[in-house]
Order: sequence, then C-alpha cells, then structure tokens
Amino acid sequence: MEIRCTRPSCIKPQNFFSDLDDRAKLRTLQQRYCSNCGMPLFLADRYIPSKLLGQGGFGAAFLACDRYKPKMPLCVVKQFQPSGDLDAHEITVAQNLFQREAVVLEELGHQHPQIPDLYAFFTPIVSNAKGTAEEQYFYLAQEFIDGQDLDQELAAKGRFSEVEVTEILTEILKVLQFVHEHDTIHRDIKPSNIMRDKQGVLYLLDFGAVKQVAVGGGNQKKSTGIYSAGFAPPEQMTGSQVYPCTDIYALAVTCIILLTGKSVEELYDSHQISWNWQNYAPKISDSLKNTLDKMLLSTPAKRYQSAPEVLSALTVNSNQTNQAATPPTPPSPSPKSVVPTPKSSNPSPVKRQQPSFSLIEILGSAAFTGFEGALLYIGLTNLLSVSGISIGILGAVMGGVVFALNRRVIEKADLFIFAGITGTIVALLPILRGALLLPSVFIIAGISAAGAIAVTAFFRLVYQLLSRFL
Repeated sequence: MEIRCTRPSCIKPQNFFSDLDDRAKLRTLQQRYCSNCGMPLFLADRYIPSKLLGQGGFGAAFLACDRYKPKMPLCVVKQFQPSGDLDAHEITVAQNLFQREAVVLEELGHQHPQIPDLYAFFTPIVSNAKGTAEEQYFYLAQEFIDGQDLDQELAAKGRFSEVEVTEILTEILKVLQFVHEHDTIHRDIKPSNIMRDKQGVLYLLDFGAVKQVAVGGGNQKKSTGIYSAGFAPPEQMTGSQVYPCTDIYALAVTCIILLTGKSVEELYDSHQISWNWQNYAPKISDSLKNTLDKMLLSTPAKRYQSAPEVLSALTVNSNQTNQAATPPTPPSPSPKSVVPTPKSSNPSPVKRQQPSFSLIEILGSAAFTGFEGALLYIGLTNLLSVSGISIGILGAVMGGVVFALNRRVIEKADLFIFAGITGTIVALLPILRGALLLPSVFIIAGISAAGAIAVTAFFRLVYQLLSRFL
C-alpha cells in the first residue's frame, strides 16, 4: 500500500508498506510514520492519504480512505499550508478562513446535497523533521466527489453550448440561494470550484474564502483580501464590503469562460473596464447575453441582488424570446425542503444528466468497440457464413455495445473482462470448425481496434476545430 506523507517540507513523501494491503489488518494497525521525515501517516489515526489531488496558496488536498468505516470509503483531506511569503497577520487570517470552511461545511453540507459533507476537523501537534521542536497542523476531512470540475471539462471538450451553460447557471444559482439564505457568501466561485460527479450532479466546492454576514445585511466590515483574480468583482478586490451579488458576478465570469473557451485576460478590457465576450460567442441568445451582462456590472447596486432575482430574469427573458428549442432546466434540490440526511440517500430532485467522458475513456471505448466488432464478425461468419442473418445479428449486438458504453453499463475493467470472454469464445470456434488459425483472430481484432481509435481521434479533432470556429 502507498501512503503519502503530508508534511509540506518532506522531500520523499511516498511511503510503501506491503503488509498494509490486507484491509482487515489495516483497521487494527498502530500508527505508521514517514520513512523520510518521521511524520505520522494515519491522520487523526483513521484517514490514510494516498496521493496529492491539488495544491494552492493556502492549502493542499489529498485523496484518502477512512480505515474505520466498513467499506473504507474515499474522502478528501485538506491541509492548511500557507505559502512562505505571508506575514504573521496574513497567516492568522488564512488560518481563520480554513477553520471557517470547516464550520460552514458542518453547517451546510449535511443540509444540501450539492455541498460536500464535513467528516472531521483536527489540529495535531507533532515533532518537526529534526525532532527539535513541535509543529501544529490543521486538517479537515470531507466528502469525496468522484468526477471532473468545470475547468477539466472545458479542457477536455472545448467550449460549452448555451443549453449547457444555462443549466449550470441555474443549478449553481439554486445552491447559492441556499448558501446566501444561511448568511454566508462563498467569495470564490470559479470553474475549478464547481464539480460534476459521474451521475451528472453539480457540486459547489471550496468554502475556504467564505464570509459570514450579519442577518439583515447590516454588516459593514471590510472583506478579507482573499480572492481569485479575474473572478472577483471590484468591491472584493479593494477589500470593501461583499454582498450576495459578489458571488453572482463571479458566477457570470465562470459562465462566459465556459461559453467562449477564453481566459479572463482575453475577455476583460482593462482600458475600458468592461467585459468583451460576446464576439467570442455570437450564437448566444439575447436573453442570456443580457442576463450575464447585468450580472457582470462593476457597480454592486446595478447588478442582480440575489440568486432568485437572476433565476426570475432567466425565466422572463426566455419566455420573451420564445426559445422553445431550449429544454427546461429540471428542478434541483430545494434548500427549503432539504432535511439533514446522508448523501447516500441520493435525493431524487437532482437531475442525473448524461456524464461527460474523458479523452482516455472515449479512445478506450473506441478500441473496445473495434476489437469486439472484429471478433463478433469472425465468430458469426464462421458459424453462419456471410449472410443477412449474420450481418443483422452483428449490427444488433454492436448497437447494444455502443448503448452500454454510452450509459456506462460497461466501463473501466469491464472492457478487459468482456473482451477476454469474447476472445476466448471466438478463439474456440476455429478449433471446432477447423476454419481459422488462432493468431489470425487476434491480429485482425487488434487492427480493427487500432483503426477505431484512429477514426475516433480524427473525428473528435474535426469536431473540436469546428466548434471553435462555428
């Protein structure tokens, strides 16, 4: 088993323990330590980090498993890791933000199915690498969302359609409505903080920059200077008071990046102090353009003031332009009616939209389809000769294979299992009939798989090029 050391200064953080591959034994073992720096590896004695998921200016995220749950499920362990150029005051502010994220996740995560649950918050004190002093570390463990964030989706598939962006806008606005009604402002909305899981459900992540507001909006305290450049509106960048419409501005920036496939630097005209994005998305409807432009206004008072106000504007503008071709956005979990239940309850109001596929998954499915098609053709023609019946059966079976791949009924290791079973069955046919040589079967199937990969890669490249220029 591989365990990752979480000490930031460790130069050899990967540790390998062959005896920990036994899951039953893993539950009963005492603490293990990093072979390089001596850092305890079992966090809070239960969370075992295996790899680094990401790292930023104030922290790092690790994929871990919980050894004290029966199925040892995966989770995310975030560690507070301030960069070295912060002064003492800035470190204190960042540390408070990290602890506030744990508080917000504890308050909101179990109440809304599109916000990750908090599992634990702990602050162990351990010896430094030299054993000469003690160091304190800050961790939180939260629900693991298995999927891709919108940054990753954009890189994989190119810019989003109006229908896709409208759906994302609507879903996240409903989550923000819940967040704002609980007197919280997220303050860091951006594509990398919106995750889509494999069932198509969107989650709002990373509440590390949240700000609590006084009930009734009377809080006049200045905002802490923590934000993502380009996504934060003027009031946030200057450290002034932030509002619910601060999140609305950042969500609009997220939407125009997804619509255009361009970076913030390409879309924002610093000379004119305005967003010039519409030329990169000429086919977008006037209703969506007008809604996003109002969300992007630099003066807070001139923007939409709340998430319900934007949702209402989307509905009104859509009706006015009679966009009957755009499918209606399905209802998502209503924060008003959500009760504190485990995420495994799988609330039905959330739309389970078709999950996106990575490039590796697409090419792997193409190779599997080509390989299976060749094997089935050889088998059927060996049994039935080349006839209308054999071709018909082949078409029906391959149609079912493509449908199963599209619905993820067959994926990952299943591809190898099914290919092996089919190869074994077909390989036995020449022995029974004396018609083919065994090596010929797999050579033909391999060539077919390679051809399917080449054709799929070519058409995907053509599609991406056309989608950027049309």
